Amino acid sequence: MNDLKQIRIAVGIVIAGLVVSGLTAFPLLHELNFLAKLLAADGGQTDLSRWILKVREGLEVTYEEYPFIAYGTDWLGFAHLVIALFFILPWRDPVRYEGVLKVGIAASLGVIPLAFICGPIREIPFWWRVIDCSFGIGCIPPLWFALWKLRRPGR
Repeated sequence: MNDLKQIRIAVGIVIAGLVVSGLTAFPLLHELNFLAKLLAADGGQTDLSRWILKVREGLEVTYEEYPFIAYGTDWLGFAHLVIALFFILPWRDPVRYEGVLKVGIAASLGVIPLAFICGPIREIPFWWRVIDCSFGIGCIPPLWFALWKLRRPGR
């Protein structure tokens, strides 16, 4: 497999992740209701199940009284989709748009301080902040791989 194809696969993974995370930001309450049903079927009260139920309750109460708050997560989902569009540039021409890959790595690293600064302020459990960080950190290997492929001698 040639370098361009490998770069496109790596960048495609990032694009797919952004699209999936963007699309799942829209139906949050429906997703939480589904998760709550799955967790209820399990029967155990874990930290995760208590957290999911608490978040679901918060969204139910908030959406009932202030449905416009969901507009914020609509914009979050839209932002993920727009960011995914930017990665089409290095997918098509990685040499010309190498900078987008670098910005992607910087943004992925930026998830960590955001989670650990804002998370405690918003009363997000530590383990959930680690999960949030894992999504940003998960983008780094394919982006790094694409940059490495671009910088290899003989290119």
